[in-house]
Amino acid sequence: MLADAARLRRLHRLEKVRAIARQTAAREAAEAEGTLAQLRALAERTAQMAEGYRAKAGPALAQDLRQMDSFAAGLRGISHTTSGDADRARSFADRKQQALAQAERARSAVAERAEAEARAIALRRQQLALGARRSVGTGLE
Repeated sequence: MLADAARLRRLHRLEKVRAIARQTAAREAAEAEGTLAQLRALAERTAQMAEGYRAKAGPALAQDLRQMDSFAAGLRGISHTTSGDADRARSFADRKQQALAQAERARSAVAERAEAEARAIALRRQQLALGARRSVGTGLE
């Protein structure tokens, strides 16, 4: 009986550890999704800015035109780099979501094992209680 109780306690501790791991994975996945959203918004905004500068009417001086074109090219480069960062962030966020799913499966498996062990212990205790009764009579009937 003591071994059964100790096993059940270990399973409950393991379940708590897995629940904490799942919470950590959920937090990391949420952070990754937040980073992804920020990078997507930044890439979109810089692309819009580059297009805005490209669409403006040409300045009067050639030097101003070169500066404007150089600035727009720099914005396009930033937008391209940020888009690449967003793609990497998407992959990272996907991996974090997979880690979260794995952590939930692990926690669920331990919870099921703990419940099964608790049911088995209760059944054994019930059988012991029923088998501990003394028989009445001589048994010759």
